[in-house]
Amino acid sequence: MNCEKFYSLYNGISSAVDSDAPIVSADFGGGWAVVCAGGRCGIAMATDCDSIPPMCEGDTVGLTLREAAAAVGSWNFREASFALAAANCALNTPERIKLLGAECDHDTHYTNGLDFKGKTVGFVGHLKGSDTLHRDAKEVIILEREPKPGDYPDSAAELLLPKCDIVLITGSAIINKTLPRVIELCENAYTVLTGPSVPLWPGLLDMGLDMIAGMAVTDEAAALSCAAQSARKSPYSWGPSFRLTK
Repeated sequence: MNCEKFYSLYNGISSAVDSDAPIVSADFGGGWAVVCAGGRCGIAMATDCDSIPPMCEGDTVGLTLREAAAAVGSWNFREASFALAAANCALNTPERIKLLGAECDHDTHYTNGLDFKGKTVGFVGHLKGSDTLHRDAKEVIILEREPKPGDYPDSAAELLLPKCDIVLITGSAIINKTLPRVIELCENAYTVLTGPSVPLWPGLLDMGLDMIAGMAVTDEAAALSCAAQSARKSPYSWGPSFRLTK
């Protein structure tokens, strides 16, 4: 793995956050880390691994978005989940979606317009994809940290990703620190980083990705309720989606 690219990715995300709004609420449950500050809300996939001491002492609540987002490169994945949610609170807003011309419908927004016919398609994470994708692709390879029937374990990435023509990557790869290496393995593929964890930071397109697709949370109450009740729900009804390409 190229260390310079690794740190530039994580430093780039955290540096893009310039908000000093204090975090007033933070919760972890239902599959999502939720952070609220400055009248906005951000989410990221909840990855509950805290075997390594966190970079920031104390609670997330009370930190500014800028301070919390600085830990997005943390190897304490619970902390990194909150850090990415803080970054998304600052970056994933309807105003920025409009400013960057990234507005789109949320239904399979990360596959619309892509030609899968005869292609080998890789999934990093068990993403749903679309009926067209599964019908037209020559082969679909799913790599998953917790494999379901038919999935490959994610340790097969080194062997399988270089043969793919298109690779769809879950945004949680930012949190678990696999994204930089996945991008390297997919240098000859069209790459899409997608999911509610993805920050609307155009710099990701300079890191070797061809598309980023995610969402902004405008229904703060729904996000907090989902986390508080540990109810696993799709968040796409909580706000608008975005799609940004090179």
